[in-house]
Amino acid sequence: MPEQVATLQLAGAAVLTLAGVAWAIVVVRLLRRFRKEALRELPAARLPFLPTQRQAGPAWEKVELTPAERDAFAGLIRRLGDH
Repeated sequence: MPEQVATLQLAGAAVLTLAGVAWAIVVVRLLRRFRKEALRELPAARLPFLPTQRQAGPAWEKVELTPAERDAFAGLIRRLGDH
């Protein structure tokens, strides 16, 4: 035990540490409980005035590069890789 620290100060620090750990445990448990309840209620909480979303994303687009464009792109990648 350090000589400069009184026993009461060490006890106070220990109590505050234990209180902080207990508070953190309680907060984590509450957040988990409310998150589970919110996830259970999620389908009932849909907003009927919003339009339905598409299930699939947009089609992939593909552009063919000319040989000169491919060479320019390769040069750019080499320059960026050097830095």
